[in-house]
Amino acid sequence: MSGTSLDGLDIAYITFTFFKNKWKYELGECKTISYPDFWQKKLKNLFSKSEEYILETDNNYGKYLSECVNAFIKENKLKVELICSHGHTIFHEPQKKITLQIGNGEIISKECEKAVVFDFRSKDVELGGQGAPLVPVGDHLLFSNYKYCLNLGGFSNFSYQENGERIAYDISPLNVVLNKYSNLLGYAYDDQGTIARKGILNQDLFNELNELKYYHKKAPKSLGIEWVNENFIPIIERYKESNENILRSCLEHFSFQIGSKLKNNQCLVTGGGAFNTFLIERINHFSNAEIVIPEKKLVEFKEALVFGFLGVLKFRNQINCYKSVTGASQDSISGQLIDY
Repeated sequence: MSGTSLDGLDIAYITFTFFKNKWKYELGECKTISYPDFWQKKLKNLFSKSEEYILETDNNYGKYLSECVNAFIKENKLKVELICSHGHTIFHEPQKKITLQIGNGEIISKECEKAVVFDFRSKDVELGGQGAPLVPVGDHLLFSNYKYCLNLGGFSNFSYQENGERIAYDISPLNVVLNKYSNLLGYAYDDQGTIARKGILNQDLFNELNELKYYHKKAPKSLGIEWVNENFIPIIERYKESNENILRSCLEHFSFQIGSKLKNNQCLVTGGGAFNTFLIERINHFSNAEIVIPEKKLVEFKEALVFGFLGVLKFRNQINCYKSVTGASQDSISGQLIDY
């Protein structure tokens, strides 16, 4: 699993069991491999390159993923039946019927000598869906004891059950923006929200960001980095604020957008943003839900866990993508399976 915030590659070894009509999981060895500069720069700028260059990178990135997975299997002496690979998102514009996650699955299968499921989003987009978020299937079948499941990653998204259907969507950008302005100050990210906490809230910027059309659209809906660069960043840059004040104002904006969606009941919070103490404080301020932050391993690897689960459902030829979440014309069994 590689997220939009580009902090690294998440690899998780998971055992799934289906017993008495209920799924259970055991989260085993897990590791985040930070991207070397070479891959971080290449992935960050790949969307602007030629089709030929992207295809070449798709193959090379598949080889890189294979090396990382083989080393992980060897290091932990693991018995592996199936590899499920989300890859790394380069394009996601479902309204144009475009989505691309690189990391060639055929190469991974060949190099690792295992069955592989990959390319989880394309089929749903072909069926008129957003191709995202896909995690809600896992929320529904693995974490149904929580009213809300909230992920605080490159983007914030959540899912919940309503009138017998799973509802889910991207709420707002998050770490893709916070990390950008932390980077400008020389930090990989704003540890615990310390920099934002010291900044001064620009109320006008806060108000203008809240007026963005996306927030007033009904679900299903999803966000991509293209939307952030075209709609979000230009508003911030007009204000000529210090990076500290930008971080403070954006964090307040994200907290408001997230917190106002969480009403009563328990909310399971995972993703890197769960460690941002100031962000959690401000979400709490705007919400009356009970925020539950689980053990560190689940916080960091829930998304990898769920994509592993989606791969298992595909392997078993079972539905792993809900039209109620993505807006597609039908539920589907998404992903490509390369059987070894």
